[in-house]
Amino acid sequence: MASAVTGGGGGTAQKRRESTVTREGDQLVITPLGAGNEVGRSCVHMTYRGKTILFDCGIHPAYSGMAALPYFDEIDPSTVDVLLITHFHLDHAASLPYFLEKTTFRGRVFMTHATKAIYKLLLSDYVKVSKVSVEDMLYDEQDILRSMDRIEVIDFHQTLEVNGIRFWCYTAGHVLGAAMFMVDIAGVRVLYTGDYSREEDRHLRAAEIPQFSPDICIIESTYGVQLHQPRLVREKRFTDVIHKTIAEGGRVLIPAFALGRAQELLLILDEYWARNPELHNIPIYYASPLAKRCMAVYQTYINSMNERIRNQFANSNPFDFKHISPLKSIENFDDVGPSVVMASPSGLQSGLSRQLFDKWCADKRNACVIPGYVVEGTLAKTIITEPKEVTLMNGLTAPLNMQVHYISFSAHADFAQTSTFLKELMPPNIILVHGEANEMGRLKQKLITQFSDKNTKIITPKNCQSVEMYFSSEKMAKTIGRLAEKTPDVGETVSGLLVKKGFTYQIMAPEDLHIFSQLSTANIIQRVSIPYSGAFGVIKHRLKQIYESVEPPPEEPDVPTVIVHKLVTVRQESENHVSLQWSSDPVSDMVSDSVVALILNISREGPKVMPVAEANKTEEENEKTVQKVVYSLLVSLFGNVKAGEAGRLIVTVDGDTAKVDWKNGEVECENESLKDRIQMACRRILSAARPIPLSA
Repeated sequence: MASAVTGGGGGTAQKRRESTVTREGDQLVITPLGAGNEVGRSCVHMTYRGKTILFDCGIHPAYSGMAALPYFDEIDPSTVDVLLITHFHLDHAASLPYFLEKTTFRGRVFMTHATKAIYKLLLSDYVKVSKVSVEDMLYDEQDILRSMDRIEVIDFHQTLEVNGIRFWCYTAGHVLGAAMFMVDIAGVRVLYTGDYSREEDRHLRAAEIPQFSPDICIIESTYGVQLHQPRLVREKRFTDVIHKTIAEGGRVLIPAFALGRAQELLLILDEYWARNPELHNIPIYYASPLAKRCMAVYQTYINSMNERIRNQFANSNPFDFKHISPLKSIENFDDVGPSVVMASPSGLQSGLSRQLFDKWCADKRNACVIPGYVVEGTLAKTIITEPKEVTLMNGLTAPLNMQVHYISFSAHADFAQTSTFLKELMPPNIILVHGEANEMGRLKQKLITQFSDKNTKIITPKNCQSVEMYFSSEKMAKTIGRLAEKTPDVGETVSGLLVKKGFTYQIMAPEDLHIFSQLSTANIIQRVSIPYSGAFGVIKHRLKQIYESVEPPPEEPDVPTVIVHKLVTVRQESENHVSLQWSSDPVSDMVSDSVVALILNISREGPKVMPVAEANKTEEENEKTVQKVVYSLLVSLFGNVKAGEAGRLIVTVDGDTAKVDWKNGEVECENESLKDRIQMACRRILSAARPIPLSA
């Protein structure tokens, strides 16, 4: 296996320098259309052996309109067979309605049950709160509803197959319903992690370790070489900051995704309030238009969560918060004293979180707690550096006096989780995505050091930069059914039907076909009638000159009859017609075609003298007829046959090409086995198809 990176700077792929010729079908190409050296608009395009997969279909939260989309113009959407969505976050799923409704994509889309339920809620809210003109809207509510009809669901560990592509998914942690997808095409396995976390939190299980090591692992690198603080330390910092701010008469703003980390933080806050009675008069608000519906979805999928939550649920619903109230809009907010408000979106670009930030940012008693990863280009990223002033939504500037605390509860893997995960999997090829260029670069160097003795390739492609890999493709056919009951002796030929399904090949007895496949056998009897008013003995004589076996039928026939090669029955039906009958198969079809050609070329008139010009013309017409017969029979035997230079025919079988001189049956081909097959067939066809010269 060899790999190369192309694109971006217009570089040329370094081709495999081996004696064997690399076929186009062996090339696997992976191209990030988003999340290449960036966080946002995750979308990874992969092709192998004529199959195309798209992983995720997100938008970039720092941009709006068409600028937020992945680089869809780099691909032909109509060629994508399968689109796999890992989870519901906007940067992984929010361009899906656009891709389904506004492009030529006609493939199939899969996500988990919980992801589909939350996807609809989250995207409907995204459309409502997007502050863009109607012309810049990527899609509307109707597009989201139509996309729901096309989305299919997959259970964790369920294996599906679409057009030769096998895939299944594992729990990824991160958020409810998040999945890592393993894809298998012709035995080559690719794992796409999406966003994942190997740490169990208050409500989610940790990401699983797949039982199979993939050939390629496409993995997130959001936190690079950073290490998360222990969870209990983070929780204490979080509650200490909030308690201190409230005690000093301040307000706390927590900008967060409407779904995901929000539920984890709400569980922490509700527990903390329950343990501290002096806080019971301080309100906590979950400020999201989706609040109520989000909780309904989370309660529905309790069984998808960890044991801690399931045990709590047996006694009371942990998501039925005692100290937290929903808040739909700022107009309903009675802002009269200390409070804690968790509001979306997490980047403070717009919506409730931005409205409250603009209102509270100038007061030094207030605090803003940023609880997760923030994307470049968002206001949340800007205020972490604590500038003296910020620009408000109305265009005016205001002093930034409120305290800004970055306490990461982001359910992304840190370096310790990533390195341990990769050590357990040991994939020979690692492709890093979903990380800022600097963080990703540092992670790459550290992983190179870690895997220095393993010959592991670690690649960090930019958007639209393709990673090319080459895998040897050995075709192996397994015998099954009654053919597999006995081990053949060395040199013994195994005879049966070769059945191809996707990229697997099986040899079975014809009588087993209906057991091991959806196919069944049937005999097709073919019959053709040919005008002929000459003596039947002439046909019999000419057939014996060509074929070794030309025999009468076992029982005395009513009319003159012969059987050619025990395959084709030739019978004189009347004074003016001869019939041929045979059971259809490649050999019998070829024999029958040659017999038809022979009968059509027998002259009833017997010997005659022709003028030279007419004789030449007749010979030229005969040659054309022979060429047509040769061409037709080669097509029926080998499929892909085209006319080449100098009157040759070009036969292509499984990527191998042969040049055939139809006049003498000589064949040029590098594949000796194919050359022998075509040469034998060609000579048989020519011996049968050429007209027998008339006697002078």
